[in-house]
Amino acid sequence: MKKLLILLVLFFSIQSQSQTFIKFNGATALFAIPNIGIETSIGEKTTFSVDVMASFWESINGHNPMKFYTLTPEVRYHFKEKYNGFYVGAHAGPDIYELQKWNYWDTNKYEHGFGYRLGVTVGYNLKLSDKFLLDIFAGGGWHQGFYHGYYNDGTPGRYEKAPNWNKSGEWLPYRGGVMISYKL
Repeated sequence: MKKLLILLVLFFSIQSQSQTFIKFNGATALFAIPNIGIETSIGEKTTFSVDVMASFWESINGHNPMKFYTLTPEVRYHFKEKYNGFYVGAHAGPDIYELQKWNYWDTNKYEHGFGYRLGVTVGYNLKLSDKFLLDIFAGGGWHQGFYHGYYNDGTPGRYEKAPNWNKSGEWLPYRGGVMISYKL
């Protein structure tokens, strides 16, 4: 009961702000990769956004998995005004994945692990009406991964022999799309 009360208070306080948007990424939805989020005002030209994205693809090309889950909290600075025009954001977030990394695309290997991302997003908010806007964005940064490497052709065992986790750090573009946003 206590949790329900807290959720109701949170919901109604968000409603009373009327500066909160729920968002759905139309671009990633075309690839059956849902990406949903919420963004709310925290200052005169700043907002806080958090979104989750997930891919449930068991197989790409018949044998390469592409499953991942990301959480991306982000603070955004809007140059003109909130929810209108250009913005830049800074984010840090975790991820879990089972996929074939870009540098293994022509092999029989894939990686299963977790990591974190530190990066920036650049975007543009286009107001469609008082209730709707489009959030066009792209972002990337540093990804540090910890994984076990496996074969995807039935060969037993791991292809890498790290005693605990193999580690991989790289600069990557990993965000982008067109969020369809609705003001609560």
